Amino acid sequence: MDFAILGAGRWGTALAGHLLRLGHRVFLFDKNQEAVEKIKRGVNPYFEGHYFEGNVSASTDLRGAEEFENILCALPAQAVRKVFSKLQLGENRVINASKGLEIDTFKRVSEVIKELHPSVMTFALSGPSFAKEVAEGKPTAVVLAYDQDKDDALELQKNLNSENFRVYISSDLPGVELGGALKNVIAIACGISDGLGYGHNARAGLITRGLVEMIRIGTALGAKRETFFGLSGLGDLVLTATSDLSRNRTLGLLVGKGMPVSQALEEIGQTVEGYRTVLPLYRLAEERRIYAPITEAVYKVLYENHDVRAVVEEMLTRPPGEESI
Repeated sequence: MDFAILGAGRWGTALAGHLLRLGHRVFLFDKNQEAVEKIKRGVNPYFEGHYFEGNVSASTDLRGAEEFENILCALPAQAVRKVFSKLQLGENRVINASKGLEIDTFKRVSEVIKELHPSVMTFALSGPSFAKEVAEGKPTAVVLAYDQDKDDALELQKNLNSENFRVYISSDLPGVELGGALKNVIAIACGISDGLGYGHNARAGLITRGLVEMIRIGTALGAKRETFFGLSGLGDLVLTATSDLSRNRTLGLLVGKGMPVSQALEEIGQTVEGYRTVLPLYRLAEERRIYAPITEAVYKVLYENHDVRAVVEEMLTRPPGEESI
């Protein structure tokens, strides 16, 4: 198969390496000229010692992507509209591998793409999958979600799957995309808890109640409840909320230790999707009157500069009700 990957960052290049190992032809687009030049020489610009095998090309010219039947989106969520509005697409298959919500519209990435290009088939690839480990070929399991195009999903599954990159399919496109976006906010909360030194018990509680919050929001937005117990929900949440490789947990960790948000973002130096996601998510929850206390707390800390300990104390003094999932 032929794949155009939009966004040659860590995730885009990791996916490119995987596709090339399977023998596919890969084109990478990115605005970063230095990264593009390295890719042209077969060098992965983000993972030292990793080289691309096979038929790979790269360019800062977006038009090169239009000839590819399969387009894989690995862009920051807030860049999707700008990039896709410059493309002329027909009945292409577009696989969203980005995790976030558009700030102004609250839309999922595939919704933005479908709005701009109504004739494309949209899919989503998500799950517990750090780019570094995919680049290294370590065992990974993900979900490929489809809307109405199951036969195409099965064909893509066959061509994406490998021994070390297990691809399952799901008919719940909203649920898979929302799981990938919402878990980043919960991961920031877990990082804040860890930064405050609250320990493993608190983190486990946050993950569990965070999953409930993800389900509450997701089902209100049309997702299937059971999807959140799978790889793109619980699986991705556990990975992102507990690992030192997680940018979202790292942001929370630094803020929990007292570092200003702007400085923490600068220190991380890469896109932290959860930071951008919490803004539309908080507004959406308010608009729909969805009970989302963890999201609200993260929003207050990151965007309203509330004292971290005061926000946590407010959460801990809420009356606990019956446990519900």
